[in-house]
Amino acid sequence: MKHIFKIAAILVAISAIWIALLETSTVPRSYTWLLPIYLVVALGCYGLFMVGFGLMFFPTCPREAVLLQQDIVEAKEFLGKRGVDVGSE
Repeated sequence: MKHIFKIAAILVAISAIWIALLETSTVPRSYTWLLPIYLVVALGCYGLFMVGFGLMFFPTCPREAVLLQQDIVEAKEFLGKRGVDVGSE
């Protein structure tokens, strides 16, 4: 629920800034109407950056990798006893 309030507060702040820029004419009107589009593009770029950054520094779990390898060995032994060919690897 806290995230909803954060997002709503950010949207209200951005809307207030946008309306203030429209009313005070500090930025030409032709540019001011494009600000929401720039905002969407900027948020998209930020999202792509965060996904890429998360993939670059994905946390590895060596302990879980060892447990997974043990499970694979156990499964191969179990299937081998049942007559299933699971390969030599």
